[in-house]
Amino acid sequence: MPAYRIIVDLSDRQLYLLDGNRVVRGFPVGIGKMLTRTPAGEFTIVNKQPNPGGPYGAFWMGLSRPHYGIHGTNDPASIGREVSHGCIRMYNNDVLELAGIVPIRTRVTIRP
Repeated sequence: MPAYRIIVDLSDRQLYLLDGNRVVRGFPVGIGKMLTRTPAGEFTIVNKQPNPGGPYGAFWMGLSRPHYGIHGTNDPASIGREVSHGCIRMYNNDVLELAGIVPIRTRVTIRP
């Protein structure tokens, strides 16, 4: 059984899906802007919601830190930039792929 976990690297604006210690996929992400930085630390996915609407795009995965999550976007041009209020933005097709792989309680490491 796969042991999935996620590492978000804020410096290169990438989200990495790992199985154990092996990277199986990398995705470009948008991250928090200077005044509302994405928090670094250890979190878990606590909920999943398809079609949350608005700026959250096609899917929302809430983190164990309230009000923060990994989600799609209605502004694809924002991916790769420092634009969010601290959440991790992904292209909608990427967030749907990721959400289909990782279960609730998946560990998410956000590193500077």
